[in-house]
Amino acid sequence: MQGCHNISALAKELDVPRRLLYRWQMRMQGSVAPIEARSSGLVEENRLLKQLLAERTLEVDFFKGALQKLAARRQPNDGAGETASTTKCGQ
Repeated sequence: MQGCHNISALAKELDVPRRLLYRWQMRMQGSVAPIEARSSGLVEENRLLKQLLAERTLEVDFFKGALQKLAARRQPNDGAGETASTTKCGQ
């Protein structure tokens, strides 16, 4: 690549993607961390993101249930003469 003026032609001649040539060049220069080093960081990040997603899912489920309970309490009386076992909030 150092002596080549047309990287696209070189990639075509070698039958490899042009981006792969640049990736190899960066690795040879030491500017890209090896896959193993990046992988361990990604595994930890993935674990953390899954944990956060699980927590948010629990929160959403809790609030959905709470909203359903509030909606059920606020249903109008059907006129059967019975009183609800709970009172409406704020009254």
